[in-house]
Amino acid sequence: MVELTPEEKKTLITRNLQETLGEDKLTKVLKERDLKIYWGTATTGKPHVAYFVPMSKIADFLKAGCEVTILFADLHAYLDNMKAPWSLLELRTQYYEQVIKAMLSSIGVPLEKLKFVKGSDYQLSKEYTLDVYKLSSVVTQHDAKKAGAEVVKQVEYPLLSGLLYPGLQALDEEYLKVDAQFGGVDQRKIFTFSEKYLPQLGYEKRIHFMNPMVPGLAGGKMSSSEEDSKIDLLDSPANVKKKLKKAFCEPGNIADNGLLSFVKHVLFSLFKEGEGFEVCREAEHGGNVTFLKYEELEQYYAADKLHPGDLKATVEKYINRLLEPIRKIFETPALQKLSAAAYPPPAKVKAGAAPAAGADEDAPHRLDIRVGKVIEVARHPDADTLYVLKIDLAEAQPRTIISGLVKFVPEQELEQRLVAVLCNLKPSKMRGILSEGMVLCTSNADHTIVEPIVVPEKAAAGSRLAFEGYSGTPDEQLNPKKKVWEKLSVDLKTNSEGLAVWKDNFLLTPEGEKLSSKLANCAIK
Repeated sequence: MVELTPEEKKTLITRNLQETLGEDKLTKVLKERDLKIYWGTATTGKPHVAYFVPMSKIADFLKAGCEVTILFADLHAYLDNMKAPWSLLELRTQYYEQVIKAMLSSIGVPLEKLKFVKGSDYQLSKEYTLDVYKLSSVVTQHDAKKAGAEVVKQVEYPLLSGLLYPGLQALDEEYLKVDAQFGGVDQRKIFTFSEKYLPQLGYEKRIHFMNPMVPGLAGGKMSSSEEDSKIDLLDSPANVKKKLKKAFCEPGNIADNGLLSFVKHVLFSLFKEGEGFEVCREAEHGGNVTFLKYEELEQYYAADKLHPGDLKATVEKYINRLLEPIRKIFETPALQKLSAAAYPPPAKVKAGAAPAAGADEDAPHRLDIRVGKVIEVARHPDADTLYVLKIDLAEAQPRTIISGLVKFVPEQELEQRLVAVLCNLKPSKMRGILSEGMVLCTSNADHTIVEPIVVPEKAAAGSRLAFEGYSGTPDEQLNPKKKVWEKLSVDLKTNSEGLAVWKDNFLLTPEGEKLSSKLANCAIK
């Protein structure tokens, strides 16, 4: 193996980064010895394909001879607005370790050069705890809140845990005995916080490396909570194809293109000498072409010489190549069991019962949505904008449901129409008439167009509609005090194709047919 010069090591360490704080110190350390660096991840949401971005940088660090520590920040995970309960932290930490080891193996990173550390192994020690108290005596509330602004959920009255978070991350640098910390540019305020406050405790200021924030497939930050924006590391090839098909990929647009960003920050950093990004096309569409430099691909796409469909197909090929070793590793019964335990499917919630520990309390299976047939339409006697509908739901008698569709849908278009009805809202009086449900409708942003979502003609009145992937029992009645409907409806919408979804999960009839609307990318209420 050829020994790299300090300058060559520095080039590897800093390539594709958005910013480096402490470059002079980096140069000095590399002239004397190899760099010690750590990257931390809070063990909350399921790792997804965007994790290949930091992993490919970790591969760069290792190629440059760095000593790398990966911190599984379980304690931070709990403090981050309690996204994961204590009961799941240990399981999720185990899952993260297994999946990250599988990712690194997938890209050819030798694991013996890495050290894995769990935060709670040292963050509960007497020395660390005393330093937390020391830090709390010099850090202002303003600085703590400002430091966590990009990574801790911001609320008017923040929890103390969120204010502690930046200080703990700063102390990790000292207790892990590293020269540098690596993270996304969204960590910048925590990094500058660390540079300001660690010296006040008598500890040295560290170097900080920042990756750019790579856009998600749907545009914007790639997030584990945004189903449209991410590909799970265990997704099947069919799911990869489905999600990439929906990916935002405008012809010639290189500014907000998650696919191109992934190619730049992951694929090109992993290609071996002489390897390039190979696009396979039919001769009539330009034939096969290989790009040895990312800049060439970007210019080619900006000039509209590469169709978005060909870019998607090529990225799909490379993503599946990365994921296939991970899928194989996770075929073992032990890892399948771990995955199911760390991220359990939504549990069935009986009426009035509390959800099980770790269950997804706010999941769409709690909504009782059924096909209804409108058998009678009348104007509300005391409200010009309201209809009084009689809807057949295959119950002992039709339900009375009040709907504000007078301005939007003529009476004759509603009569005998199939509609989707939310049946487990608490009945309420509307201008003196009791309404026993709600007809689900789509609406544009300024509420000038409103229409009921379209139910397939073959659907039977009374049949229950369900969201893809969710099969739990609906609540007998949604508790209005707990705002269950209000929470769930935030993610209930039509997608870019006008299909009804909750996040990325289609609303389906028992026969598997999808519900739709003429209005795309609109809220369903």
